[in-house]
Amino acid sequence: MNEAPIASLEELRSRIREFAFARQWENYHTPKNLSMALIVEAAELVERFQWLSPEESANLDPERLEQVRQEIADVLIYLTRLADLLGIDLLDAAAQKLEINAKKYPVDQARGNAAKYNEF
Repeated sequence: MNEAPIASLEELRSRIREFAFARQWENYHTPKNLSMALIVEAAELVERFQWLSPEESANLDPERLEQVRQEIADVLIYLTRLADLLGIDLLDAAAQKLEINAKKYPVDQARGNAAKYNEF
């Protein structure tokens, strides 16, 4: 099954929807279940970096990099499916959140500083 590359979030959303529909997974793909699956996949992503030094985590061997790639894909798929079911436009939500974060983390206070916004 070599499908054409996916060129947009909208196309990804559509392909995931079709994939789930073909398998009759609608009863399982609830916001609760998808959010739980998302966190499991995120934990599997974290597991790929467990016990690595910062340097090792930035220079993964090809096998581990492929494992990370697969886990990132799983996270994106579940996140996209969850957003689709809830009617959330991911790009719009991200743009709005960046605006909120820009106010919380002004450049002059946040540059080079890992503190949380309420600690400035």
